[in-house]
Amino acid sequence: MSYETIVVDRIGSIARIALNRPEKRNAVNDTVHEELRDALSALERGGDARALILTGTGDRAFCSGQDLSARMPPKDGRPVRDLGAGLEKSYNALIRRLRDLPMPIVTALNGVAAGAGAGLALAGDVMVAARSASMVISFARIGLVPDAGVTHHLPRLIGEGRALAAALTMEPIDAEKLQAWGVAWQVVEFAELPQAGLALAERLSALPPKAVVGTRRLMRAALGNDLNTQLAMERDLQRECGFSYDYGEGVNAFLEKRPPNFTGR
Repeated sequence: MSYETIVVDRIGSIARIALNRPEKRNAVNDTVHEELRDALSALERGGDARALILTGTGDRAFCSGQDLSARMPPKDGRPVRDLGAGLEKSYNALIRRLRDLPMPIVTALNGVAAGAGAGLALAGDVMVAARSASMVISFARIGLVPDAGVTHHLPRLIGEGRALAAALTMEPIDAEKLQAWGVAWQVVEFAELPQAGLALAERLSALPPKAVVGTRRLMRAALGNDLNTQLAMERDLQRECGFSYDYGEGVNAFLEKRPPNFTGR
């Protein structure tokens, strides 16, 4: 399928999806949602991609959030639609889809991630950011609360106090601060971002898939679980990994002092 609002390509075992509405600062509309659903379904059906890079085109924006021109309210200010119902169908479904994708996601933050664009950026697993990139939690500016998973992910990464201040002041969080606060793993010059994102994705794609998916599940569940629940979850996932081909390959490669060849079995 050819796309109008996203670019999808492959580099070996690495898939890349770039939001591609630079004239709209890569804002999201219904077509973007539709095309992202199709691209993610194709990734899941294909079965041979081992990592995904999520980014935007251009040097201005990763994603500026919802395209408000598609949701113009009447001049009397009355609501144009049930935003909650729209969220459940669009952003909630997309964030769940990204978080459940059976491969690691590298967010390559090429520019500003604002509003729901911040939610998309935070839905990845590891972020590499251009030095010129930033994040703005800008929902209050138009009378809304944060959505797209921002209130789940951001407090867990930077703490409740910082997350609340970011949402209420709406001050941009620059790339260096994103790294200092634990949101971004790496900050590079803009020209270096494509290669840095690819290198990180290749590193993650070489890991055993069952271990990667299990580690993601454990880390995400940790803050909501008590110790006994988390220990039981570790036990169950370790049992699953212990019966995998990749565990045997990893041990043999270590003992034989050679690089492992993980297959996902």
